[in-house]
Amino acid sequence: MAHPARRLRPHRRAYAVIPARLASTRLPRKMLLRETGKPLIQHTWESACQASSPVEVWIAADSEEIAVEARAFGANVLLTDPNCPSGTDRVAEAARQLPDADILVNVQGDEPEVSTEAIDQAVELLQDNPDAVMSTIATPLRTREKLNNPACVKVVFDRDGRALYFSRSPIPHAREWNDALLTADPPHFYQHLGLYAYRREFLFELAQTPRTDLEKVENLEQLRVLQLGKTILVGVVDRPTAGIDTPEDYRAFVRRYRGR
Repeated sequence: MAHPARRLRPHRRAYAVIPARLASTRLPRKMLLRETGKPLIQHTWESACQASSPVEVWIAADSEEIAVEARAFGANVLLTDPNCPSGTDRVAEAARQLPDADILVNVQGDEPEVSTEAIDQAVELLQDNPDAVMSTIATPLRTREKLNNPACVKVVFDRDGRALYFSRSPIPHAREWNDALLTADPPHFYQHLGLYAYRREFLFELAQTPRTDLEKVENLEQLRVLQLGKTILVGVVDRPTAGIDTPEDYRAFVRRYRGR
């Protein structure tokens, strides 16, 4: 379950890396949208910098254009291959340029309101469990609309927080539906949030391993890890954070930002 709020000492070898890609299908050039007065990537960077556990935060940019913007607001920047097939591959490439990092936190660049609690908890899970190679975050899922939405990834895990499966389908699947299932405590359903922490050597292994059958079927990279027989620890936070995938998502974020 979520840990009580507290200030952690930075883990001397944990680094947060924000992969930032200029091209995006549904919302072109979203990393540089700036209706708030700041580019989107700056909001994500500022949120990540509030986390206590990473000793440094880096932006892994795929283009000089993003790099120039990031340097202008004071971020540490690494240039990576624009043809990286995924954010994980981009983080792995950045990690090769960060030899002191033994825990890498992958913070998605399009999550300007990323939870600092989630970042700290992901790092703490690996610090406290030396046998685990990867950690991630989930939050209770309380609406049937999200439960049935394939864009909302679900996760189930055991009593020790070890992931059993991730799916775009509702898991667990209720044989007989009752709306009370959505309000149960402890929750029956959890939404997976796309924040990961990896041990350095496993990140390199993962980036070099071909996609697995389950991964291809669900188009979920984390299933590759489970098919490799590795442990993913799942931490829980109270609320999800919203990623920016569409123009509507961005407009909603701008309204929230201006309403603060």
